[in-house]
Amino acid sequence: MSNEATPAEDAAIAELINQIATLGASIASAKKENKPKEEWEPFLQQMLALKIEYKEKTGKEYGPAKDSSKEAKKPKGEDNQEASDKNKEKRAKKAAEKAAREEKKRKQREEREAREREKLENLAKASGEDWSKVFGDAPMIQSKTKSEEGAARWTKIGVLEKELEGQKVLVRGHLHTSRGVGKGAFVLLRSSLYTVQCVAFESSGKDEQVGIPSAMIKFMTGVPVESIVDVYGTLTVPKNPVEGATQSNVEIQVETFHCVHKATAAMPFQMEDACRPDLVKETDVGAYDHEANQSATEGGRVGQETRLDHRWIDLRTPANQSIFRVQSMVCTLFREYLLSQNFVEIHTPKLLSGASEGGADVFTLDYFGKPACLSMSPQLHKQMAAACGGFERVFEIGPVFRAENSNTRRHLCEFTGLDMEMAIMEHYDEVLDVLGDLFVYIFDGLKARCGPELERVKEQHGFEDLQYLRKTLKIDYATGCKLLREAGVEQDDYEDLSTENEKKLGDIVKEKYNTEFFIMDKYPLAVRPFYTMPDPNNPKLSNSYDIFIRGQEILSGAQRIHEPALLEERAKAWGIDVKTIASYVDSFRNGALPHGGGGIGMERVVMLYLGLPNIRKSSMFPRDPRRIAP
Repeated sequence: MSNEATPAEDAAIAELINQIATLGASIASAKKENKPKEEWEPFLQQMLALKIEYKEKTGKEYGPAKDSSKEAKKPKGEDNQEASDKNKEKRAKKAAEKAAREEKKRKQREEREAREREKLENLAKASGEDWSKVFGDAPMIQSKTKSEEGAARWTKIGVLEKELEGQKVLVRGHLHTSRGVGKGAFVLLRSSLYTVQCVAFESSGKDEQVGIPSAMIKFMTGVPVESIVDVYGTLTVPKNPVEGATQSNVEIQVETFHCVHKATAAMPFQMEDACRPDLVKETDVGAYDHEANQSATEGGRVGQETRLDHRWIDLRTPANQSIFRVQSMVCTLFREYLLSQNFVEIHTPKLLSGASEGGADVFTLDYFGKPACLSMSPQLHKQMAAACGGFERVFEIGPVFRAENSNTRRHLCEFTGLDMEMAIMEHYDEVLDVLGDLFVYIFDGLKARCGPELERVKEQHGFEDLQYLRKTLKIDYATGCKLLREAGVEQDDYEDLSTENEKKLGDIVKEKYNTEFFIMDKYPLAVRPFYTMPDPNNPKLSNSYDIFIRGQEILSGAQRIHEPALLEERAKAWGIDVKTIASYVDSFRNGALPHGGGGIGMERVVMLYLGLPNIRKSSMFPRDPRRIAP
């Protein structure tokens, strides 16, 4: 039988040579462009497989042919014409050693090629010879196709428990951390509050099991942190709980790993640093120093301003995820309770022709050639709706703007107001009863519905649970001042409380009444807005009140004036041009119900309930005198 190759075999060999050359060129180009190894490693594996196939078909190693035309150089000189027997022996020994080394390398190469061939065969079996089905960058999601199962194909990380052991799961999340250990990869995947460990080890695959090639291990450990990845595999129960994962009783044995969106920008800080527990408890009152909070603090912790500059990353920490879920629940519970008490939700304008409370601290703007301002309270419009418009009980959740140049830990230039207003029959205590029950409902609801979130906040910003009574404590302003004087603090009955005195009073009330939540009413008239109803028994006082959490005010309210003449009198006393509030005053001239209400600072409620030291931590994108971005 002839040993000559047929034309068909020659063509197949030529095609092999062409494919090997093409892959080699692709690898060389990738290396020249300094592309990461995981991008060209698959080409290398394919090229090795093709070289093996070439050797099987030709009986020769792939590579350039050796030039046999060149003659070996001969020693010069008569004395070197013939090597001595000794030199011959040495050369023979060296030649034998070299031959042994070459033989050893050949066997190792053949074993390596056999292993790679086995991996490729297993991988081809599992993926239909398509590497992209097992690992790599997933195509951009552009809503091109839709599977029958849809989003139901993915399992939420938070529901992964031991009861699902042995099931196949597909999960998506941020790549929190990754590390390679020998021929294995350990990846921690994070979605909202929850994390799970994903494990893969290089293997050839047996029976129906999927093989894991070394290139996949390298790809898994090479994907940048915070990239979005999809992981598919079998849920297993490890021998020991996984430290650092919320789903510590399970882990995923990875079968496929795809990068949905790769993080390309350098991280401004590491997520591990952003998640570190607070070393010391900061004060929650006083000035806020922007510069001092810019850089990293002791122990690698990230400065507050750096966090806010990159808020989209900072929001990913479990503590921040929890803070803003608690914030959402506060609004939900506020709405739920008031709806159950026959309140109607309304939406009032934020563009006004004058200052909403007659103050100077408003953001002014040009409104088609007319002066206008941003609303610093929905007060006037919610009164119109409840007392004059026939709705009787109304509430609103909306933005509030204050142009106060206050660089403190508890003030913002824009915050979310939780406002309510209601008609009363005979006494403004009717409003206080609703408010007291409202907050007890909110506090109870947070404990019942936000258990995991509260724990995540405690892990980073340790705080004690809020103490409150089933029947809300109410004291009058004079009593509060007396308690301060008894504690050695100077405080006049008709003088406004300073922030420090409010905090001190909160400590006194907690010790005396075992509560950190209370109402204080009968404030001096001189320190309340113009529309506040004066006290009928003492003209220096008013039918007004504040509500406190942990010694800080979170609500200010009062019975409102519903008599037009008295409204005009009080507006003039405040130096307000009655013409600028004419429509407001006129709304009470056609019959108005006696009424009262209050305005709550949502961010401050969250801050104080969670014991946070800075209101910027409870505002998703805070606006203060120094910050208007992002």
